[in-house]
Amino acid sequence: MTVRAPVIDAFHLPALEHPRATTWSYGKGDDAFEVRIPRLSPADLKRQVDALVTARDRHLAHRPVAEIVGVIDAVAARLLDPADPLRQAAERALPAVTAYSPPMIRLVLDRMAADWRAPRLRELLRAEFGDPRVLDGFRPAPRSNGLHAAFGPRLAVHVFSGNVPGVAVTSLVRSLLLKSATLGKAAVGEPLLAALFARGVAEADAELGQCLAVTYWPGGDEAMERAALDSADAVVVYGGADAVATIRSRTPVTARFVGYGPKVSFGVVGRRFLGENDAREAARGAALDASTFDQQGCVSPHLFYVEEGGPVSPDAWAVMLAEEMAAVERELPRGVLAPGESSSIRQLRAEAEFAEAGGGGMRLHASAEGTAWTVVFDPKPDFTASCLNRVIRVKPVASLNDVPGLVERFGPVLQTVGVAADAESTRLLAEALARVGASRFTTFGQMAWPPPWWHHDGRPPLRELARWADIEG
Repeated sequence: MTVRAPVIDAFHLPALEHPRATTWSYGKGDDAFEVRIPRLSPADLKRQVDALVTARDRHLAHRPVAEIVGVIDAVAARLLDPADPLRQAAERALPAVTAYSPPMIRLVLDRMAADWRAPRLRELLRAEFGDPRVLDGFRPAPRSNGLHAAFGPRLAVHVFSGNVPGVAVTSLVRSLLLKSATLGKAAVGEPLLAALFARGVAEADAELGQCLAVTYWPGGDEAMERAALDSADAVVVYGGADAVATIRSRTPVTARFVGYGPKVSFGVVGRRFLGENDAREAARGAALDASTFDQQGCVSPHLFYVEEGGPVSPDAWAVMLAEEMAAVERELPRGVLAPGESSSIRQLRAEAEFAEAGGGGMRLHASAEGTAWTVVFDPKPDFTASCLNRVIRVKPVASLNDVPGLVERFGPVLQTVGVAADAESTRLLAEALARVGASRFTTFGQMAWPPPWWHHDGRPPLRELARWADIEG
């Protein structure tokens, strides 16, 4: 007797009872499972969009924001519970779907779902609005005798990339907090977690579940995109520059557009943090930052600048970093690479070995088996983007003051800077790099985990989409 593999639906379409779907197969033997991917027509999608707006006006527009927080919190609690079927489905399927290792998926679920719990969401709302009740109605306005209220988009459409699981859910959470009917388009590389979250919302609160849909269609399908976008009041897009530009061109001029395109991040170590103990601690945090998401996130560092003149030289710190990269690999293994990705790493290693043999000061430190991690000490200070998948460069600088000039030409795509330095040096460096374009500064070990209230690419994540109304005097 043949036992059919488990089937997981990678969609939540409350207005479409039995949508047509195709099946993608993953795993082998006892680990095999299938993921159902919807095959919608533009008319199907338009029907779902119209139903979302109707449900929002009926069930969500007048719902207290505190109740919405409670529903999201209940789903987050399920995703944190190893015994819950929702968490078990995510743990089972996401490693095969995303190619991340199971320990990486467990870490991502634990860290990101914690940010969807009620205390963190309430902190986000306070950071964005002061009094979150402005989303429920008019409240006293600071610095005036009047009142003000904030309103989210009636319909928000979100287009996701697939490089970091969980980012899509964070985007959906932001939209629900603003009381928006929400449509999410999943990415081919990660079509699952947002759908599981949406299903959890529907199970926790059926009315709220009717205001949220997650589906998939092939990128670039103009008819599907127009069916999704024509009624949108806000469009949020994550992805490469071309994808962001394409969706922007199809967004109605009346809709607010928020694009999160490609970004690069890096780290800096000051000489005062290069005593033996501090240097080792910085190397451990840097290895975690470079290994989390297998370096695929916008928050992932491409290289580390290390100031000369400390007790531990930049070259010696690169050795420390290599040792810590090896240790992290044992705890948090890298995922499976595509053949082209492995080839890029091998080519980079070959070039580094050739340069090292030439006596120019370059040093290669690499995993003994396979391409699990690579650290290159490169004496040339220019900013060099990584080919990713735990490939990191360490570059010396005479002074931290030199760093802004070295990264200035990348200003429009700079994002997170990890800093291991004393407080005054950190402040001065942050001021200079913020003027260049960087928007977030944090400690080593925390680059991968921005708090919910961070200014995402320099913009407030909720206020960016909110519309305000004022009663004067």
